Amino acid sequence: MHIAILTFEGFNELDSLIALGVLNRVKKPGWRVSIACPTARVKSMNGVVIEAQASLQEACAADAVIVGSGRQTREVVADSALMAQLQLDPSKQLLAAQCSGTLVLARLGLLDGVPACTDLTTRPWVQEAGIDVLNQPIFASGNVATAGGCLASAYLAAWIIARLEGIDAAQSALHYVAPVGEKEAYVSRAMANIMPFLEANLTTV
Repeated sequence: MHIAILTFEGFNELDSLIALGVLNRVKKPGWRVSIACPTARVKSMNGVVIEAQASLQEACAADAVIVGSGRQTREVVADSALMAQLQLDPSKQLLAAQCSGTLVLARLGLLDGVPACTDLTTRPWVQEAGIDVLNQPIFASGNVATAGGCLASAYLAAWIIARLEGIDAAQSALHYVAPVGEKEAYVSRAMANIMPFLEANLTTV
């Protein structure tokens, strides 16, 4: 099972790396979580440089893909050559977008007729793309989920884990990363946000 986190130049560390950490709480043979980039290295919005663990081609073949966000997302969607490489298919894989990553899914035509979540800065750009933006942390329709706000990245990770490995695995991953003394309350709140989008389809893609 391969989960790829698309991470572009100017990426937001919280969006890509929190998801990476939560998803890697699943300890199962064959479970692989990768940072996928268009280049060998990318630099974050705060100057942190990381190396790609997977290519965009590998990401497009993954079982699940999270499109991360960053300061240069509008440049990403304006790059026709780059966008042409993103051959994502919700009929074959789970797709999730974090904050400005929602704009990427919108430009790929993967949110047509579906409302979405994003961060406050990106909201007008997503609306310009013809998408109805919701005032909530996460929303999913079928195999496509979007989230708004950096810390909602844990919700997206939990949604993916629940879809691929079940609710117990998602709760366990969230419990591990939750603050001490707040674990039960944190997990309860997080699961309350994602459960409405799990009950109809808890089987793998």
